Amino acid sequence: MAVFKPENVEDFYELGEVLGSGHFGQVRQVRERASGTSWAGKFLKIRKNACSRLGLDRSSVEREVEILQAVQHPNIVTLKDVFESRAEVVLILELVSGGELFDFIAEKENLLENEAIDFMKQILKALTFMHSKNIAHFDLKPENIMLSDKVSPHPNIKLIDFGLAHLFYQGEEYRSTSGTPQYIGPEVINNEPLSTAADMWSIGVITYILLSGLSPFQGDSDEETLKNIIAMKYEFNARYFSTTSSMAKDFIEKLLVKNASERMTAEECLLHPWIKPITRKQAANRNRSSINMKNFKRFNAKRKWKMSYNMVCMCNRLVNLKLLCKGISTTDPGPLQRQCESDTEDTESKPASLLRRRLSSSS
Repeated sequence: MAVFKPENVEDFYELGEVLGSGHFGQVRQVRERASGTSWAGKFLKIRKNACSRLGLDRSSVEREVEILQAVQHPNIVTLKDVFESRAEVVLILELVSGGELFDFIAEKENLLENEAIDFMKQILKALTFMHSKNIAHFDLKPENIMLSDKVSPHPNIKLIDFGLAHLFYQGEEYRSTSGTPQYIGPEVINNEPLSTAADMWSIGVITYILLSGLSPFQGDSDEETLKNIIAMKYEFNARYFSTTSSMAKDFIEKLLVKNASERMTAEECLLHPWIKPITRKQAANRNRSSINMKNFKRFNAKRKWKMSYNMVCMCNRLVNLKLLCKGISTTDPGPLQRQCESDTEDTESKPASLLRRRLSSSS
């Protein structure tokens, strides 16, 4: 049972700078008054009643809190406290300050496969732990794979944003069409019963991108991307995979499997020869192979640009929506365009709900 404290969060934490914002709230750095320790405060607007379109349903926040309380692991963001007021819930989370894994890698001149594997191991260990508790993340993507800090030469991976995560109960049949098109499995698109195997499909996509700088199913539109996923339309183009080991390709092929029950589990991934070589020859091949850094840098720059562009568009839509509600013309909003507040839900419809974005717990 999730415990929500009725006290005022500011009695215990000093509010600092805004770290990120989204449809339903914002993330701020906070400092614990008693210890001086810095944390991340995830401030979420809660719907005042069932008819309201603004804010999150309290039950969905309860689910996220219960899941975070159940997944205490070195490679998963830690939940410390939860406060509740009349219209807001505040999650006090571990401050993950190292930025995104993909940004960290993009700063390097080169990266061998065995170095990339060190990060993959941490992700897989976190998923093995989660899946053993029948919990699926359902939103694995580069934006939700963070590093604990920027100082350590070998920083820890931290999985964040459990807004779409789900705890499976025995005999339950769960369906959802939420997620990010590039990273969702065919069973999500087909609205079929889901399992923790959906996370493993996402790991296959992430690994493919990490090694080549290409997204395996990416089309010119979300609709085309979804069609490519259903058709299993992907390949290992020699132009981008010339420095990739055969074991790495085999690892990906055993994850990008249409039948979810036939995919490798997180536990099986940790035993795959690419992750855990059995022979000296396998280890040597892995150590000689590298990721396509030139193309990876290009992919990551494009990804960051698209994120920024989408955020600006969302801000403009929210401002225009407010002006329309007030009966003000939107033809020349001027400085109001900069008043991007996060307490209004984006009401523009998105195909099949597959573009739903959740506020990251520390981005």
